[in-house]
Amino acid sequence: MQTIIETVQPYVSTVATAILGVLTAIVIAGLNTIKVKANEWINARTTESQRVLLHKLAEEGFSLAKTVFKEADGPKKLQQAISYVTRQLEQRGIYLTDTEIQGAIEKAYLDYKAKQKPNSTEEATIADAAAKVSAEEAAQAAAKEAMAGLAAKVNELLAQATAEALPTAPAQVQVEPIPIPIESAQEPVTTE
Repeated sequence: MQTIIETVQPYVSTVATAILGVLTAIVIAGLNTIKVKANEWINARTTESQRVLLHKLAEEGFSLAKTVFKEADGPKKLQQAISYVTRQLEQRGIYLTDTEIQGAIEKAYLDYKAKQKPNSTEEATIADAAAKVSAEEAAQAAAKEAMAGLAAKVNELLAQATAEALPTAPAQVQVEPIPIPIESAQEPVTTE
């Protein structure tokens, strides 16, 4: 019996080491896939600094349309503001849709109106809504920053894990067999 265990022991150790190596490779491949997906997701969204820039440019566009195009009607002013913000963003290599830019300009307009003395209940409601939107955007910005920090940490950990896992070969563990005492055969005792 002991010779069977001694014979099988190296094979069991080799199989266990191979299984551990395969599982490690699968985990590292999965983490690298997650890393790639996370980077794509983050890159697909604009960064917080780009959002801040967008809102500053939207305020400038609103101010420009309000002062330079005093005689124009609302839609004409809005179009001029969108045109200004689009040009400024494109000069910086940022490309957004007209709807996103219009939303930022509308927000700048609502913020401007909120700073003015509300003349009616409706304007007060709009001012409250603009304040809530600003608070929600601040929360979203904080969440984006947290996600970016988390993604950076995941990237760092994956880089370390990949660097540590690739150059080393899996170690083979050999366990010494435990001797099993064989008891001497005893004759059964019978009573008559």
